[in-house]
Amino acid sequence: MVDSAALGATGTPFTMPVERGKIREFARATGSTNPAYLDEPAPVAPPTFLTTAAFWQEGDADPWRAVAMDQSRGLHAEQEYVFHGPPPRAGDVLTGTSRIVDVYQKRGRSGTLTFAVMVTEFRDHSGRLVAEARLTGVETS
Repeated sequence: MVDSAALGATGTPFTMPVERGKIREFARATGSTNPAYLDEPAPVAPPTFLTTAAFWQEGDADPWRAVAMDQSRGLHAEQEYVFHGPPPRAGDVLTGTSRIVDVYQKRGRSGTLTFAVMVTEFRDHSGRLVAEARLTGVETS
């Protein structure tokens, strides 16, 4: 059962290097043939590349564990990315920090749905906000 006390939980910052090979692998895995992702010496990261932050966000960096969602009844409901300028490129090193920004319920035809929302902010070496990723999970009753 989702723990509403998770609201406000913040993970420790984590470092995410944006690597050329990983951009290429991601682009190929998603079926892209865009040369901007595959052939450039310092390719731009595809818009959904920030999903790979999960591979860098370990231990105390991941506040989602505090949500305590029952995965047998949990769904990944939504994922959104907001960029505050150009997208990251190979060679960039981002610092991510995630926090639980909302926990709420809605009544549905089949019972109560409990939602939790986590926002991850990605900043560059100067501290400038580069992008935000918003993940919404839902637990069915």
